[in-house]
Amino acid sequence: MQRLALRWRREGQRIGLVPTMGYLHEGHLSLVRRARQLVSSRGKVAVSIYVNPTQFGPTEDFSRYPRDLSRDLRLCRAEGVDAVFVPTDKEMYPAGKAGFSTFVVEETLSKSMEGASRPTHFRGVTTVVAKLLNIVQPQVAVFGAKDFQQAAIVRRMVRDLNQPVEVEVAPIFREADGLAMSSRNKYLAGDLRRQATVLWKSLQEVAAMVRGSAGPVLASRLRRVVEKKIASEPDARLDYVEFFDPETLLPMRKVSRGAQVALAVFVGKTRLIDNLRLS
Repeated sequence: MQRLALRWRREGQRIGLVPTMGYLHEGHLSLVRRARQLVSSRGKVAVSIYVNPTQFGPTEDFSRYPRDLSRDLRLCRAEGVDAVFVPTDKEMYPAGKAGFSTFVVEETLSKSMEGASRPTHFRGVTTVVAKLLNIVQPQVAVFGAKDFQQAAIVRRMVRDLNQPVEVEVAPIFREADGLAMSSRNKYLAGDLRRQATVLWKSLQEVAAMVRGSAGPVLASRLRRVVEKKIASEPDARLDYVEFFDPETLLPMRKVSRGAQVALAVFVGKTRLIDNLRLS
């Protein structure tokens, strides 16, 4: 992959990378289309498919994370992807867990929200993304806005390490009922799928409160609204909800238009995340 990418660059080709963990859905494909727009029809689009073990905690769903490589390859082919990079654990972490000892750690933006709930998660994300950028050598990498904090951390990493790549964040792709598209939605059987829409309904409710207020709204008040909404579904449990500045990720005590809200909710055993700009 690296040799191919270096050849493309020598030929003057512009490369776009879409990093994924596979089990592709329409949200992923929207990122592929955005990458194609950014590199033009004359450039090259690469998709990486790798379920990265270092970003999963010991009790998380690494072993059962959905995988369907043949289907993913068909979807990539239909979208005109130029290369699909599917490395193995041995290739990405050649010395194994015992011998691999170099990690990339972002120490400010990664402390709250997902970082607080999943303490080793972002160390794994930044490390694997840095490796993918080194291997694929893209001028632009496209991420989805559903993982808002992740995108902000990758941008910070790229800036701080002077990596010559533009990070593009594409909008969230949603189902007709508002549920953000996610590979983990596959876990939602029966009524759990309906209950999962409570994330979007909660975001909509607090957005309406902020939009309809003459001034800032206390975050504590908005948090209680979300807690009540989530509790209205029998199998839903709130992990966190945070109101914060979209640039610094610092929490806000008083929330006004332009703030960002993000939440994580367990629906049954499935942990889902979502976010919204309160505009």
